[in-house]
Amino acid sequence: MTSEQHETGRVAVAKTCKLYVGGKFPRSESGRVYPVRDAAGAPLANVAHASRKDLRDAVAAARGAFPGWSGATAYNRGQVLFRIAEVMEGRRAQFGADVAAAEGRGADAVAVVVDAALDRVVWFAGWTDKIAGVLGAANPVAGPYFSFSVPEPSGVVGVLAPQDSSLLGLVSVLAPVLATGCTAVVVTSAERPLPAVTLAEVLATSDVPGGAANLLTGRAAELGPWLAAHGEVDALDLSGADAELRPELERAAAGTVKRVLRAGRGAPDWTAAHGLERLRAFTEVKTTWHPVGT
Repeated sequence: MTSEQHETGRVAVAKTCKLYVGGKFPRSESGRVYPVRDAAGAPLANVAHASRKDLRDAVAAARGAFPGWSGATAYNRGQVLFRIAEVMEGRRAQFGADVAAAEGRGADAVAVVVDAALDRVVWFAGWTDKIAGVLGAANPVAGPYFSFSVPEPSGVVGVLAPQDSSLLGLVSVLAPVLATGCTAVVVTSAERPLPAVTLAEVLATSDVPGGAANLLTGRAAELGPWLAAHGEVDALDLSGADAELRPELERAAAGTVKRVLRAGRGAPDWTAAHGLERLRAFTEVKTTWHPVGT
């Protein structure tokens, strides 16, 4: 019992965290949980240990949500992402506590990380109605035709979230997927999942359609191969896969002709300014030819 619990005369409520699938918070169908500890080794919570069946359920939810989310206007998607940032701002203290416990950072470093995560969501929210203008084109052609190239969302994106950057890295890989109109199945950081659990609670109250974003707590080494081989997953982000696992996942993804965003060498600097790589990675360009005068 902590000194605070001695002073108040009560025992803190033990936290058991669930998955976030289809806009709901189910337990793992396997019944498995695993303990999460802070950077000093003290227990924080038990979290659901997602199974292959949970992953299949999440993919089905993402596939079901895709027509509605991809069919929403770019302006509407931007408003939803901005709403996520608004709700995150209101829970800034909780995100700070989660990051501090998970990553062992001091107060100043935690404030920088949380602020950067909020700014990152706002930044991608601003891109939703600009993607078509920047990645698309009206093509010059030699003939009586109009030719337009228009970026379209790829579909369901499987994301292995960064293992070390439990909040900033997570929003940096999830926000661009949603901004493009794709839906996401995210395997969170295994040892540092609590910021993702809090983010799931934010998503559930931020106008994000159920199934557009699904967060699974578990092991990338266990769930990654099933995600890479799943026929209903259209693209794969390997940010959270270790170097030994990546070749196996790329081979599995090739079997269903997935787009694969490969992780770079070494740990990326998630605080660095983002470019368009992640927006471009999960869009497909459709070119249309149309005769003049018809």
